Amino acid sequence: MPSMARDVRAIHHADRRRDVVMPYAPALLVRRGSLVFLSGVTAAPVYHSHPHRDEEFDLPSSMREQAVLAMDNLKKTLEAAGCGLADLVSVTRYLTDAGEQDDLNRVWADYLGEHRPTTTTVEVSRLATHPRCKLELSAIAVADAARSARSRPARRPRRPGRRSR
Repeated sequence: MPSMARDVRAIHHADRRRDVVMPYAPALLVRRGSLVFLSGVTAAPVYHSHPHRDEEFDLPSSMREQAVLAMDNLKKTLEAAGCGLADLVSVTRYLTDAGEQDDLNRVWADYLGEHRPTTTTVEVSRLATHPRCKLELSAIAVADAARSARSRPARRPRRPGRRSR
């Protein structure tokens, strides 16, 4: 079967302004590829105890430092799925203080460069992960179909005597 490359194109309005810097694209059209849906990531370790244990959430107090940790977690999760930050097509950014959005945007630009996924930024009173978390990123990426198929984990063999449901 031939490889199906990803095909993603930014969509802009006819009245697009080129004199402003936008950290996102108004829309992205995905024609081909495999979609990857990521659970929200924060500055906290991706793998932590449930119910949560306070000692696992020794987080920095600044948005900038938490944004770096969250972007690192996002990057690791994307890499585990066989793609990278340039494959992001949509990110919902939940912040506990919208006034810190510029700090996040600076880190965002450092990690994404010229790449512009669609974004929605929402201010929330608290994140469910931990009261010290300042942001959570929930994302969708599109990867080359062949590349993402190769990165899928092998299926577990069924145990003898178990019926499938």
